[in-house]
Amino acid sequence: MTVIATQPQSTEPVFHLEDEHAHADGASTMLGFWIYLMSDCLIFAILFATFGVLGGNYAAGPAPKDLFDLDLVAINTAMLLFSSITYGFAMLAMEKGKVGSTQIWLAVTGVFGLCFLGIELFEFAHMIGEGATPQRSAFLSSFFTLVGTHGLHVTFGLVWLVTLMAQVAVHGLIPANRRRLMCLSMFWHFLDVVWIGVFTFVYLMGMLR
Repeated sequence: MTVIATQPQSTEPVFHLEDEHAHADGASTMLGFWIYLMSDCLIFAILFATFGVLGGNYAAGPAPKDLFDLDLVAINTAMLLFSSITYGFAMLAMEKGKVGSTQIWLAVTGVFGLCFLGIELFEFAHMIGEGATPQRSAFLSSFFTLVGTHGLHVTFGLVWLVTLMAQVAVHGLIPANRRRLMCLSMFWHFLDVVWIGVFTFVYLMGMLR
């Protein structure tokens, strides 16, 4: 009689490290962008706080009532609000997979963004022409720093927008481009919210001083 020895099968669970660390595609990108937006929130919070402290120091120079044109600022605000709406239409077209409609709405968003920047530069040039330069008073220094920083963000957003339009034209609405458009959407709406704070805190409250 022949006895055959068999080894007992191991009942210990087998762990796969790749499963343990699996993440949704693009999750790290979105998380990293949220962290960036939070850091931007801190920057603008500091600039708002600085303006709150220094915004009333005119050094015998021009005050908000002497410089601000609320009608012009209201038009500028409308440009940015419209650009946020048109970007929303672009995202809706993206979800439906319509490349052409997405590109059209992105282009319209860019036009509104350019109008916003053009009006802002006109305002800056007019103020500087009146002698209201950043070094004139603490009020003007904090004003130009806050509003100018927002304008630089809009400029960066427009460059990013044009870059994404080129990528969509070449590669279509692939998952990577959809993710990038989502990140730009968050960035653009963030700038919209910040500008509402600027319009209220800097312009409207400044005219009431």
